[in-house]
Amino acid sequence: MPAMVSAAQPVQRSFNPYTENGGTILAIAGADFSVIAGDTRQSEGYSIQTRYAPKVFRLTDKAVLAVNGFAADGNMFVKKVRQRLEWYRHAHAKDMPIRAIARLIQTMLYARRFFPFYVYNILGGIEEDGTGAVYSFDLLIYFKNQTPAPGTAFPKHLPLSTVLPLVIDSFTSATERHIEVGDGLEIYIVLSKGSTALQSLQTIRGIQELTATNDGERVFVIRRELKKD
Repeated sequence: MPAMVSAAQPVQRSFNPYTENGGTILAIAGADFSVIAGDTRQSEGYSIQTRYAPKVFRLTDKAVLAVNGFAADGNMFVKKVRQRLEWYRHAHAKDMPIRAIARLIQTMLYARRFFPFYVYNILGGIEEDGTGAVYSFDLLIYFKNQTPAPGTAFPKHLPLSTVLPLVIDSFTSATERHIEVGDGLEIYIVLSKGSTALQSLQTIRGIQELTATNDGERVFVIRRELKKD
């Protein structure tokens, strides 16, 4: 007769509050514009949970945030950031500058360092001097990606007409290599006031403007289909 397992024998149990929901995001800063893009597939392992889960969110007319990782944490984090920006707008009667938004996001992530938001963030938009900017984050610090090394100059910026096909080709290639990427593509374009890049958008099919006025920064979105298998 097999020996009985002692009831006092310890049994290890575990719980993981996080999961990875796939997808990818990117951002490119130009001389007077920024492009922020993300696919729309949300998956877990080999299962597709939904084919439309946006990863890119407009915060202000000058700032767009892309989040990727654990979808539940990402949605909650965007909600909290928007709430803080709304408080600032009511208190100061203006939108928070993108550099201040970057610092705010870094502070919010650091405050949760012991039970962190399991998300990867890219913030793109327009600085107060009208130049394009992209910030990326980890739990402790944020990085302004196009800041030159000490003693060096800025690299030459690509024009918007070159950047957009590059972004689309990047996601098209990713869908061929990764099952977590696909279904749809959303490309947000933030232009500074009087940007010369506006001419590059006039011939693009299906482009939609999200801003209500033409006398300041302008935000556009382009949606494209990606592979669904």
